[in-house]
Amino acid sequence: MADPKVMGLVLAGGEGKRLAPLTADRAKPAVPFAGLYRLIDFALSNLVNAGVLQIAVLTQYKSHSLDRHITTTWRMSALLGNYVTPVPAQQRLGPRWYTGSADAIFQSLNLVHDERPDVVVVFGADHVYRMDPRQMWQQHIDGGAGVTVAGIPVPRQEATAFGVIQTAADGRRIDAFLEKPADPPGLPDRPDETFASMGNYVFSTQALLDALAADAANENSKHDMGGDIVPLLVEQGAAQVYDYQSNRVPGEDPGAERYWRDVGTLDSYYDAHMDLCATVPAFNLYNDRWPILTHIPSHPPATFVHDDEKRDRVGRAINSVVSNGVIVSGSEVRESVLSPGVRVHSWATVERSVVMDGTDIGRHSVIRDAILDKNVRVADGVQIGVSKGDDHARGFTVTDNGITVLGKGEQVLK
Repeated sequence: MADPKVMGLVLAGGEGKRLAPLTADRAKPAVPFAGLYRLIDFALSNLVNAGVLQIAVLTQYKSHSLDRHITTTWRMSALLGNYVTPVPAQQRLGPRWYTGSADAIFQSLNLVHDERPDVVVVFGADHVYRMDPRQMWQQHIDGGAGVTVAGIPVPRQEATAFGVIQTAADGRRIDAFLEKPADPPGLPDRPDETFASMGNYVFSTQALLDALAADAANENSKHDMGGDIVPLLVEQGAAQVYDYQSNRVPGEDPGAERYWRDVGTLDSYYDAHMDLCATVPAFNLYNDRWPILTHIPSHPPATFVHDDEKRDRVGRAINSVVSNGVIVSGSEVRESVLSPGVRVHSWATVERSVVMDGTDIGRHSVIRDAILDKNVRVADGVQIGVSKGDDHARGFTVTDNGITVLGKGEQVLK
């Protein structure tokens, strides 16, 4: 058959409360990641690299910076009818906001009717991963399903925190969709593993339209894609799973384990950054055949200055990701991610930390096991992350795993 017409819908309306204070004035998908990127860049890059060039991003909470990023970065050729466009809640069905991810799509169905696609790819906007979705929708079409859900195999004992997919004996048809089960079911051929839902779906268009209409009429529904729409199609025997580990991305080792991280909490967000700092990173940003695309700010190259070992004043960064515009001046950076425009002044130490755009770290300061949002100012001699008790006393956020987090623009004088 001819190639299907595919439309992309990216769900970017999440409030992101568990990422506060990073989401104090921005939507979760707009949170910076890995120095140069926003979280939404990963989902959009996977779609665009696969040739999906009509994409609507459904937004709601604190969407200004997200809208600005999409409109200035993700510009397609209008001449060819291509676009990536943010779509805020339109209240087309009455004076109400989105009540769930399924309701967001239901209220935006005019977009689907305008494009008349054969297949609708619905992706979340806040995961870090690479994926070639062409393989997923090809399995979907070949299997004749109404919905195909991307699943990642995880150890059964770790699956209690996820939405879990119970498969039939063939390992593909979905028998049940379980929300955080106490005793997750094993896979038919791998009893010690189970499928966790990645929150990525491929729908046949008519199946999506029918399911959304039925869900909208159900007053008891929470109008959630994973919690309501997928179980509805499971009951109809029209749902199947796609094994993410079978996905093969151009430019990557075919035998490599597929990387996927849900960075919905401060600790998971921090851990994903530390994955980038390993000698052999768990997630490889350097794949030119399947690039993660974004806007690159107009900064000069990073600079490392001073080599005065007698005064212990050497500018260096070890096992770190350093963006353009950074100046490491007679200071030491280890296992950290520095975003554009960061300044680290003489005799300062930055260890195992994520430092965002425009942050200035004064002389003799120590930053350890921390996340600093944009434009933070750290005075000379200040310690952050060294004593968690002191961090609490100063009103900083300290996570369960002991990561100190400072919000955008904070001034730390002592």
